[in-house]
Amino acid sequence: MNETATQEARTTAAGEQQEPRTFTQEEVNSIVADRLNRERAKYADYDDLKAKASQYDTTKAQLDALNSANARRDMIARVAAATGCPAELLTGDTEEACTAQAQAITAFAKTQQPAGYPNVKDGPPLHLPTQANTADSFSRAIKHTPKQFKSY
Repeated sequence: MNETATQEARTTAAGEQQEPRTFTQEEVNSIVADRLNRERAKYADYDDLKAKASQYDTTKAQLDALNSANARRDMIARVAAATGCPAELLTGDTEEACTAQAQAITAFAKTQQPAGYPNVKDGPPLHLPTQANTADSFSRAIKHTPKQFKSY
């Protein structure tokens, strides 16, 4: 079972024709195996490249998500500073939507101010204690005299 392959006659640069060469099955198998090994060697790191490309895609997606979250946070902070509305209450995705939302919130807050109640501001109390400090109020030197009740 010795099969042979033949090769067509080729002409050389000098114009002479080479005689056709025949190959045995073992030589053909060896040539094909060598060619297959070279092709497989080209793609030997395909799995590594595929894993790296997948890792790149996930990292790129995470980076894009972080960048968009940072841009949204900065936009909300700008709108909150410009309108005086707390940033925690703003949920819009665009600057225009957040601005409209902030204006609606501040308008609602102004209408909800109860009538007759003063605006409370931080500062010193309006009345001063009669004693210098709390320890003096409870000192034994100052005696409490009970209020006299009228007898009927």
